[in-house]
Amino acid sequence: MSARSGRSEADGSDRAVGVSAHSGGPGTDAGDRAVRAGARFDLPETDAFTRPYWEAAARGTLLLRHCAGCARDHHYPREFCPHCWSEDVEWRPASGLATLYTWSVVHRNDLPPFGGRTPYVAAVVDLAEGPRMMTEVVECEESALRIGMALEVTFREAGAREALVRVAVFRPGR
Repeated sequence: MSARSGRSEADGSDRAVGVSAHSGGPGTDAGDRAVRAGARFDLPETDAFTRPYWEAAARGTLLLRHCAGCARDHHYPREFCPHCWSEDVEWRPASGLATLYTWSVVHRNDLPPFGGRTPYVAAVVDLAEGPRMMTEVVECEESALRIGMALEVTFREAGAREALVRVAVFRPGR
């Protein structure tokens, strides 16, 4: 993988980001069958619990889970608080503001449809509310990326008409 990271240089190995033999990615029987069948690896599996998150994203709002027990927000969505284990959590709108924690410019990805998007900026951002979130930085030249730079949420459409979702991505703050 040819990548430059905001924290350290890549190790020079030639593998897809975030894919292991345990995830059913390329190089596994299930992963290879999915790639040959044209499966998409960028679409979420929505269920009754995450439906409010995806419905809010469709309206252009990023939601976080908020714990009434310890007053902390968390992301990725869970039915309990990962800080105090309380089950007294609810959805709350996020400000949509973040700062760039780290990034990597991905030049090769064999999973559909990511290969057609290369190069792209895979990133981790610190949300203003506290949680970290894996995402993508858009509308920004690689040379302009800086640790701590201000970002704001925007949403990218993914999927076909019957399975269209809007995914939170970030761009430089305006």
